[in-house]
Amino acid sequence: MTTSQDTLLPATRRALLHRIAVAQTEGRAPSLVAAVVRDGRAVWHGARTSVEGHGPDEHVQYRIGSITKTFTAVLVLRLRDEGAIDLGDPLEKHLPGTGAGEATIAELLAHSGGLAAESPAPWWERTPGSLRPELADVLGKQPLLHPVGRRHHYSNPGYTVLGALVEKVRGAAWEDVLRQEVLDPLGLDRTSGQPRSPHAGGWAVHPWADVMLPEPIEDLGRMAPAGQLWSTTGDLARFAVFLTQGDDRVLSAASVREMRAPAAAMEAADIADGSAYGLGLQIQHRDGRLLVGHSGSLPGFLANLTISVEDDVAAVVLANCTSGPLLAGVGADLVRIVAEAEPRIPPPWTPLTEADPSCLELTGQWYWGTHAFALRLTADQGVSLEPLSGAGRRSRFRANGDGTWTGLEGYYAGELLQAVRRPDGTVSHLDLGSFVFTRQPYDEGAPVPGGVDPQGWRGIG
Repeated sequence: MTTSQDTLLPATRRALLHRIAVAQTEGRAPSLVAAVVRDGRAVWHGARTSVEGHGPDEHVQYRIGSITKTFTAVLVLRLRDEGAIDLGDPLEKHLPGTGAGEATIAELLAHSGGLAAESPAPWWERTPGSLRPELADVLGKQPLLHPVGRRHHYSNPGYTVLGALVEKVRGAAWEDVLRQEVLDPLGLDRTSGQPRSPHAGGWAVHPWADVMLPEPIEDLGRMAPAGQLWSTTGDLARFAVFLTQGDDRVLSAASVREMRAPAAAMEAADIADGSAYGLGLQIQHRDGRLLVGHSGSLPGFLANLTISVEDDVAAVVLANCTSGPLLAGVGADLVRIVAEAEPRIPPPWTPLTEADPSCLELTGQWYWGTHAFALRLTADQGVSLEPLSGAGRRSRFRANGDGTWTGLEGYYAGELLQAVRRPDGTVSHLDLGSFVFTRQPYDEGAPVPGGVDPQGWRGIG
């Protein structure tokens, strides 16, 4: 069974249904539920189930595993934005005595703090959290397996530590802080630490026979900030909108954009695979599309949240089986289906309301040595600098209000761009982090570093 809204074309809705039907059948999932988000709201919900009757809808809870980490990262970024912590702070400054205090908060968020992937035995996902009452029980006798900051090594204990950091700074339980500061403001009423009816049961499906075994559902205790949460496709659809646009009640658009930027040194295999990790978000380049989000799994459950910010399309996929359908691929396919079948319609072009003549005269063609660039004014009163060849260094720049601009991305991120004027007020050249851009290649009238040969341009003869 599936339900949907009428904002997508019938052919698109059928393609989405077909994709999750194949995933549920081939992956042998007891049930699989999905949602697609576009233009800031859910535009499609679909479900497949092995049980006759009404399939799960957008209100049925599934356990979402490590998507919990993204919620924990939001709490940490809130502390940073308030000035309570700095991402460059070593953990020791706020939580002394853990044995992992050398790692910075940013490194823990990006899984580059050198911590182990799992807590000491027994397997924490299938045993009560009461077996690990203290951080020392989670981190073990040797918390660090790798040099701090040198490599991306996914760590569940790392997010347990971040949850403890939130509790220390806020003076309240992690889940209470999450409810007050994130879930309630965003209207995520069906997201919780413990399952609330209606919710799916978790199952293990035998790899060689079509039979099932119920999985235990454990309270993860200290490990909760790494994977405790239950949620629905409806709530995660709203969370996807937040991770795309921001919400000043929780985190600004700039801060969620920071979460989506790569923040960890990746392994060679990860680079070849087109994957990276930000601050609590996984990043992947797939089928020519940049995707951000997070996957999750706990015994009995699989979860995936995938967002294409450029296409303004997101997908949520949840299933109640320990293994089976590869939900990251399903989520990416749902995004691709909508983005390709119904590409985003851009807003109408409109002219600027005003343009500073001193800025307007800077637009057009500039040369860094013999490399040709175009400088354009942008709608937000900033500028962009792009190579005319289509390949090379490019960036958008934010206006500083004093006739200078600061780079926002790529090679020129943080670099200062300014127009250097002659005594008579005319523009001599552009200075970008010491690079001289001139109106003509090696303009002899500009202070080109190293000077310009007085004989000028010539052929070979």
